[in-house]
Amino acid sequence: MEKPKSPKYIQLASQLEFSRLVSALERVPRVSFMHEHDGKKILAIQMDLLKERPIIYYVPLDKNGHYLAYGFKNGKEETSVVDAVSEPTKLYSPIVKIKELPPSLRQHSDEQLEKYELIELEDLASLAKISHGYEEAPFPLFSFPRGDKWLIGVFMNFNEDGPSYFCHVTLDSEPTQPFLKYSMFNGNAPVFTDNLNEHGYSYIKIIKLVETHPLIHYE
Repeated sequence: MEKPKSPKYIQLASQLEFSRLVSALERVPRVSFMHEHDGKKILAIQMDLLKERPIIYYVPLDKNGHYLAYGFKNGKEETSVVDAVSEPTKLYSPIVKIKELPPSLRQHSDEQLEKYELIELEDLASLAKISHGYEEAPFPLFSFPRGDKWLIGVFMNFNEDGPSYFCHVTLDSEPTQPFLKYSMFNGNAPVFTDNLNEHGYSYIKIIKLVETHPLIHYE
């Protein structure tokens, strides 16, 4: 019997990025898992399988609690770890606390890692189109620095047995807003925004990593 592949843990830039990942634009917030990784408590969620290897995104946790709250205050995102669901305007990701991970969910550094292939798209309009229409909510866009540029894109494959890809656009600078706004009806180019309330538009959340994604063939 083939040994299961150990997961790869990839750190997000902040707790707010993680909270946006599990809650923003979701019909029901995803469950967050709390456990130890590299000797620290983290919040984690699996977002992909790369050739049967779990790809898990995480953020260090500095406060204990039962829920990760996400919402907007004065037009700006905010997040906190709380003990109870109390505000109807916020979304709450339940935190499931794992006492000890089984060996299959621990990262091992001695394994040969498969990688995503790069597909560069021409513009943000193409990225918005490819991100939409597969599920109730569009796939999240992941963004991270590489050299003096930033990449923003979506991880996907076109069949389960084939390669996985990072379909992306190269930006000259860091995206400073947490969502991409676009419309299929007016022909305007997509733009970055922090406002989800403009009528007639669709939105895709952007999740920033703390550093360059380690599982991509860049050459």
